[in-house]
Amino acid sequence: MDFIAELEWRGMLHQLTPGIREHLREPRRAYIGFDPTAPSLTIGNYVQIMLLLHWMRAGHHAVVLFGGATGRIGDPSGRDKEREMKSYEELDDNLSHQQQQMERLLGGNAGAMSVVNNLDFYQDMNVLRFLRDVGQTLTVSYMMGKDSVQKRLDSGMTFTELSYQLLQGYDFQLLYADHGVTVQMGGSDQWGNITSGTEFVRRNLEGKAFAVTTPLLTKADGTKFGKSAEGNIWLDEELTSPYDFYQFWLRSDDADVPTYLKYFSLRGREEVLADCAVVEAHLAGEDRYREITAIRTALAAELTGRIHGGEGLATAERVTNLLYGRGATAEDLRALDVRAFRSLSGNIPTYELDLSLLPAGIMDLLADHTDIVSSKSEAKRAVQGNAISVNKEKVSEPDAAVTPEMLLHGRYLLVENGKKKRFLLNLS
Repeated sequence: MDFIAELEWRGMLHQLTPGIREHLREPRRAYIGFDPTAPSLTIGNYVQIMLLLHWMRAGHHAVVLFGGATGRIGDPSGRDKEREMKSYEELDDNLSHQQQQMERLLGGNAGAMSVVNNLDFYQDMNVLRFLRDVGQTLTVSYMMGKDSVQKRLDSGMTFTELSYQLLQGYDFQLLYADHGVTVQMGGSDQWGNITSGTEFVRRNLEGKAFAVTTPLLTKADGTKFGKSAEGNIWLDEELTSPYDFYQFWLRSDDADVPTYLKYFSLRGREEVLADCAVVEAHLAGEDRYREITAIRTALAAELTGRIHGGEGLATAERVTNLLYGRGATAEDLRALDVRAFRSLSGNIPTYELDLSLLPAGIMDLLADHTDIVSSKSEAKRAVQGNAISVNKEKVSEPDAAVTPEMLLHGRYLLVENGKKKRFLLNLS
């Protein structure tokens, strides 16, 4: 596979340095840096993870550089104010978790992968050595000319932030010298920092290094990719459930689907471009709604399965079917795991009740401890009208009892009042 050609048809190529096509005619090593300033990787990070994945599929070696040191400073690129400093303990915990995520996401692919922490480069370096070995490489005018610096000057930029460019450049020099890394990749907002690194290699090692960047991915409405109305979409199931991850893709705007297909699907070029053509025809006025729904669903399944595994995908599909599908059964409900019920609690009205309430009559439970019905008389009419279900089983008698044995996973009850009103009772 030709790595650059792959990026081109996917629309993932923004900038590159001259000579890189010839350089990649044989296997090479490239790196991307990730600062551990968040508790988990997000789907915003997943753009760069896909870049590494395509690199590995082309037969090259990927190096993931975690910013155990640079994360303690904060990258000013793409920001209008200085980042909030994290404690060393929080950064170390974040890095450990992100490394596990990265090894799971990239491990087992065609090319080899290795992980480096740049804290190893700097933890024994004092300020005098930093100024002599690192600080004299770039002139102030060169550093001030970078877009990431220019955009921050008016709002105020500290020396700490300015030094980030030096550290990232020195990272590249050390990776080049000690790990054989000749290419650095990243988002387009990193171009200034990355090319500073190529300068470090050229000036200090008299070597030739290369750079590749991807466009910054935004949604069709101009908002930042990787966020929903509720916030970040994380790659950790404890922070974003498999169901919510799956729903992010299902709910994506039609205009975003072609870009998402090209960036994230690992299906063949012809298949991906054929799906893109269907979506573009729909956007041009043709009625291709059912086909787009199928395309979006397939993409959601592909990505959820890749990130959360087969069990995570099955959970996401079961919850989706339960909430939006037709014909969901009691067996479908019992098949849900605890993670699925946590997803349900964030998507339908949920009541936190004391387990000691059970056993209880259905009318007493609904009327006295929830607002699913306004009174016992309304509860009785609903039961008599065949409207109330508990765990997908119709309640036919007004004096029916709800017992602890009916709880799913020892704590949950799904109550339905009519065809579309669903409620979760969480008893503990």
